[in-house]
Amino acid sequence: MTVATSNSALGVQAQHTAALDQGRFLIQRCHSCHGAIYFPREVCPHCGSDHVGFEEPKGTGTVYSVTTVRRKADAGGDYNVSLIDLDEGVRLMSRVEQLSPDQVKIGQRVKARVQVTNGKGLVVFDPLKEGQA
Repeated sequence: MTVATSNSALGVQAQHTAALDQGRFLIQRCHSCHGAIYFPREVCPHCGSDHVGFEEPKGTGTVYSVTTVRRKADAGGDYNVSLIDLDEGVRLMSRVEQLSPDQVKIGQRVKARVQVTNGKGLVVFDPLKEGQA
């Protein structure tokens, strides 16, 4: 579903941030070559077209890579940093929640959600159970 084209008065980064802060996750799609784009850009990195628009992805994807960042418990404890391949064909860096860092595995299916804290949105992922989309 296409949401808006990026020739708004706001730049693409500002549009993306505003959507996240409202709890919405958007990626871009090139209207010329149909390639998916993330992180938002003014020009398609696939074909060079400036005819790109935002759309809401399904949000499902696969863990491509994961690492654990070690911290003392009083500093918040360990957490994972993961590269996620969305089914739409883009890769982004985030984290998988609802699991301990050592339980996040390459190849694991996940689903995006926007976590809004103090008015700022952040894309995080939750594990999907087997059989879920």
